[in-house]
Amino acid sequence: MKMMNIFKAALIGCAVIGTTPTGAFADKLRVMTGAPSGTLNVPMNRAVVVESDEPFAEISVANAEIADISTLSDRSIYVLGRAPGRTTMTLLAPDGSLITNVQIQVTPDITEFKERLKQIMPGEGIEVRTANDGIVLSGVISSVTRMERAVELAERYAPGRVSNLMNIGGTQQVMLKVRFAEMARSVSKNLSSSVGFLNDINVIDPATGAIDAATNWSGGSSGTLIGAANGVTGALTAKDDALGAIKFGGSLGGVELAVVLEAMEQKGVVRTLAEPNLTALSGQQAKFLAGGEYPIPVQTPNGIVIDYKPFGVELEFIPRVVNGDQINLELKAAVSGIDSTVSYAIDGFSLNSFKRREASTTVEMRDGQSFAIAGLLQDDFQDLNGQVPWLGDIPVLGALFRSMDYQRAQSELVIIVTPHLVSPTSGAALILPTDRVRVPTEAEMFLFGKTFGGTTKPQSGGAGEVAKQDFQGSYGYVME
Repeated sequence: MKMMNIFKAALIGCAVIGTTPTGAFADKLRVMTGAPSGTLNVPMNRAVVVESDEPFAEISVANAEIADISTLSDRSIYVLGRAPGRTTMTLLAPDGSLITNVQIQVTPDITEFKERLKQIMPGEGIEVRTANDGIVLSGVISSVTRMERAVELAERYAPGRVSNLMNIGGTQQVMLKVRFAEMARSVSKNLSSSVGFLNDINVIDPATGAIDAATNWSGGSSGTLIGAANGVTGALTAKDDALGAIKFGGSLGGVELAVVLEAMEQKGVVRTLAEPNLTALSGQQAKFLAGGEYPIPVQTPNGIVIDYKPFGVELEFIPRVVNGDQINLELKAAVSGIDSTVSYAIDGFSLNSFKRREASTTVEMRDGQSFAIAGLLQDDFQDLNGQVPWLGDIPVLGALFRSMDYQRAQSELVIIVTPHLVSPTSGAALILPTDRVRVPTEAEMFLFGKTFGGTTKPQSGGAGEVAKQDFQGSYGYVME
């Protein structure tokens, strides 16, 4: 009898080994008569053996598409998971009585996925679970890049059925510092001269050849000067009111001579600097505008409506902490202002143009590193020479019949961005620019002429350290 039992057990083991797919192993669930049966978890495309403590005569499964069953003996059942889902297997005794109902839960096979995940990303605290026919990823991961790789790998095993519940560890708040620096230099020089001859009747302008019979300069009276490059007026022998213009003249017999010399040099330097700072959570968009809105009339079928165009310092960016302290920045930065030198009139409205410097790009750098994302060097040169034909070519004296105009404009622009990983700080360490001054007392105002009182900077603690930095520094956050 003992030898017969051993022989039956050997046949059952051979049947299990022969039926189980390659690389799979068969787990076991023991069913006791009259005892509640637990849930049988079967990985998809793998097998589990169910053993009953008494022989069964009939066996059935509610949904054969989820689990397939076959009998190994009158006490053993081979259950193969086919598709993710839940179904019920019923065992009946030879007398028709119910032995038990077994709940079969078929889940995706995540054993191989867990092994591959540990091989590709060792040291990451990723937890893998199944939910119905999908995979659930949870735990804390070090970076966005690694999280995306884990999700992509899970999609290989459960396409379209991956739930990402992972959290990213470390600091995920980014403060972006943008610096706009622009220098513009301009030089303008001009030299011109005009000569005029007149008698009691006519005035002749050699520069244009025009004859003015209505002008009489006898006695050195004021009148329109002949050949003045900019229409300079005044007495013949006096210095003109216009800057850089000098008039002088004399008479020779009945003919008077008038000479106007004009020389002008202009130099200008413009410095533009803006430093907007903005903080945002990794993956979230942040916007910043310091300026205003300019009203612009727009013609519509219902009449003219007013549209508003923003101007000033604008910053818009999306930071992404991809790996530790490595930050991906998708940003758009601009500095704009109203240009009053260019205007346009329409339907009674006078509109000004805008001067705008803008950069839009995506860069990647580490915490505290800087990147010059945009730069511009511009050099404009203009030279103009005007003269009376033939007379302007005469050596030395020809300078009286020529005018020279020289203009040059240079500009240099650079935009630098610097990201920082930051975290909130204690409120006791915060200080505002308005906290540094106080309203003056009557004695300070009327006796000493002070417009504000003494500073009220804290002298100790975290706020005192920040206050020592004057109006520069990082307010409200702690640099990592």
